[in-house]
Amino acid sequence: MNNTYHDLVNQTFNFPQEDINVKDGHLFFNGLDIKALIDKYGTPMKLTYLPKIGMQINKAKEMFANAFKKHRYEGNYFYCYCTKSSHFSFVVEEALKHQIHLETSYAYDIEIIKKLYEKKKINKDIHIICNGYKDKGYTRRIASLINNGFHNVTPVLDNKDELKEYAKTVKVPFKLGIRVAAEEEPSFPFYTSRLGIRAKDILEFYVDRIEGYESKFQLKMLHIFLNKGIKDDIYYWSELNKIINLYCQLKKICPELDSINIGGGFPIKHSLGFEYDYQFMINEIVRNIKVACKKSNVPMPNIYTEFGSFTVGESMAHIYKVTSEKVQNDRETWYMIDSSFITTLPDTWGIGEKFLMLPINKWHEEYQRVVLGGITCDSHDYYDSEEHINEVFLPKVNAEEPLYVGFFHTGAYQDQISGYGGIKHCLIPSPQHIIVEQDKNGKLVDWVYAKQQTAQSMLKILGYMK
Repeated sequence: MNNTYHDLVNQTFNFPQEDINVKDGHLFFNGLDIKALIDKYGTPMKLTYLPKIGMQINKAKEMFANAFKKHRYEGNYFYCYCTKSSHFSFVVEEALKHQIHLETSYAYDIEIIKKLYEKKKINKDIHIICNGYKDKGYTRRIASLINNGFHNVTPVLDNKDELKEYAKTVKVPFKLGIRVAAEEEPSFPFYTSRLGIRAKDILEFYVDRIEGYESKFQLKMLHIFLNKGIKDDIYYWSELNKIINLYCQLKKICPELDSINIGGGFPIKHSLGFEYDYQFMINEIVRNIKVACKKSNVPMPNIYTEFGSFTVGESMAHIYKVTSEKVQNDRETWYMIDSSFITTLPDTWGIGEKFLMLPINKWHEEYQRVVLGGITCDSHDYYDSEEHINEVFLPKVNAEEPLYVGFFHTGAYQDQISGYGGIKHCLIPSPQHIIVEQDKNGKLVDWVYAKQQTAQSMLKILGYMK
């Protein structure tokens, strides 16, 4: 019986994998020697590997192209990046290098759009899908973009009254979308999503409020998003077919309608045992839309997606050092890390999210069952199970070299939820952030985007220093 950590992984999974492999007992992430980066920068460390963003975008574009070709689909495909997944400039600008479009969620997103235009990262032809519940600050900023020549801005109506704001503030003809309220899964505490307009109300709303105003605004898009994401189950196909059938009905009385936006929701790998047939799902989505349109004798719509986690999630990792081992009883061994899960990976604490967790070194050492503990004083600051099993196994520690642990594919939402650079639980500092990107010659270069947060910066925020 082999007892090293490397043997455990080889016996459990198909390994190595596309972005994870091991050389001389050290883990490599997308070809990066993580141990070498630790030796250079130390821990805790947040690492962003920018080339992965383009790889994901091009992967999705190719799969949709394959599906369109297979089914002889007659519409166009538009890849939008969901900015709320990560608003950092280096993320958005990297994504924009690959001819994508943008989706916004709040008023301040529009300020980002303006800055991108000033920096010549985008032009006024870009498609901007404006989602979310919109207060006046948001609707006025959207109107400002449209009035200033961004002719592919599409505000997606979240409620019926939202249209009144655009009617008052937009001075030129513009495009509209409508978000269709999804029915939630039976396990949810409520039946219908708070977001969007009920499907049964949309036809009447179009006739009463939109149809007679084609010179001012035109309904171009139906939008849907499901919290559980794009999954091969009855619930997903039922909700998707609902919006497809609604498109077919509306198209017959609204010739301007030409697009379906299926939102985001492609999963990313949070375990070495992850399996998901992206191409199959895309093929089925395209086929379902085509079949329904042929049956109703209406043109096939353009297809928009708004991939956030899929775009940026697999580009980032969080690296920690195990600072000590604590044996609390005969069944529980704690590995204490030099940071906090609550402050750096809040989804592990808030919604029980599991990430791809692997040791960086000591792959040739024996392993044991452990619980990882953060350094806050909160009893909930721990990580004790992986996605494929309700346990955590890691190599045994010794005095020769510290054990380093990495959480991979952490690039979506964690900074937004934790409030990167702000005040954290127990005043635990935000870790240093290291960027790895390709230079003009294609060579990988790494640099410090932000140093670890200091006590002085926190005291200033708290009012102890001027």
